[in-house]
Amino acid sequence: MDYRYGSHTVYQIEYHFVWVTKYRYKVPSGEIAERARDLVRQTCEAFEIRIIKGVVRRSFRT
Repeated sequence: MDYRYGSHTVYQIEYHFVWVTKYRYKVPSGEIAERARDLVRQTCEAFEIRIIKGVVRRSFRT
């Protein structure tokens, strides 16, 4: 576990982030899915966020 340090603080924050498509449309595939994944990774890297697990799956609705 990595801790972050501030001037008077020590903390570890963990988030469970769920991204759902509008109207629960089917999950993007192909080049669009790859581009979205790359953008999320770049953004996390820029903010020093570590991705523990990433999953893409279809929604429960059909």
